[in-house]
Amino acid sequence: MKKFLGLTLLGLVLIFTVYILFVYFVPYSEGIRSGELIKISHKGVFIKTWEGEISQGISGAQIFSFSVIKDDVIDKLKEYQGSYVKVTYIERYRTFFWLGDTKYFITSVEKENSPHLN
Repeated sequence: MKKFLGLTLLGLVLIFTVYILFVYFVPYSEGIRSGELIKISHKGVFIKTWEGEISQGISGAQIFSFSVIKDDVIDKLKEYQGSYVKVTYIERYRTFFWLGDTKYFITSVEKENSPHLN
């Protein structure tokens, strides 16, 4: 009985570990979006995460919400606040509360010229 219980517990731990590794390391999609960076904030009560928003339309009707993990990207986003930016992101199948609120995670950011101000 102890052997069965031990093997069952080991199996559950392995399944849980594989699930976490899959969600963290296997992206659902990768892409690039651009727009005006309208928000970057450090939010949360016990576990703080960096969250941001990009407006992809003139009226602000299309908002792309994202999370950020990398410190160098966070610093660039703070610098580019209010500017037109192009971001590279990965989309995960799910997220964990300690990583961020969204499934979209920014991996790099570049400042661009706005197409609306020609």
